[in-house]
Amino acid sequence: MNRIFGSGKAKPKPSLQDAISSTDTRIGSIEVKLKKLDGELSVFKGQLAKMRNGPGKSAVQQRALRVLQQKKMYQAQLNQLQQQTFNMEQTAMMATVDAMKMANKEMKKQYGKIDIDKIESIHYDMEDLIEQANEIQETMGRTYGVPDEVDEADLEAELEALGTDLLEEEEMPSYLKDTTALPDFVDEAPVDAETNTPQAEVAR
Repeated sequence: MNRIFGSGKAKPKPSLQDAISSTDTRIGSIEVKLKKLDGELSVFKGQLAKMRNGPGKSAVQQRALRVLQQKKMYQAQLNQLQQQTFNMEQTAMMATVDAMKMANKEMKKQYGKIDIDKIESIHYDMEDLIEQANEIQETMGRTYGVPDEVDEADLEAELEALGTDLLEEEEMPSYLKDTTALPDFVDEAPVDAETNTPQAEVAR
């Protein structure tokens, strides 16, 4: 289906930085080849130094010339790619500078609308509000009628006295705690068995 109608997603266009990275990769590959050719040329140079003139030496010279010709070709490609990379980096740098100029211009435009005096006034108002809030918190946190320092010995003595009073109240009979209450064992007045009336009424 994609071959007939094509894919719906468009590939993103390569950026300038992508082109620089690709060129750097090609430069690295050519530099590896140049090192290899330099090694071969070094071997040929050693061989030619030991050989006498003749067909064998001429054959080695021809091979060395071909390697040297390849080296010159790769060297030219390398110089060209390095120049391309330099140009692209300069272009990218100029684009960055232009973007920075635009951003600087926009920032100046935005900051030009700001009233510094108004900002300072708001800042001073905030300081006053914070100071008032701190004073309110300090006032609300004050204690009234309570000494700043309490003697622990006095507290222990008061607590011990309170415990003694509670203990005495627990041991005291209930009728002694309330002088108007009758003892628990007195329920009601005695009743005369013959008349079935309270003795207090019979006595009347």
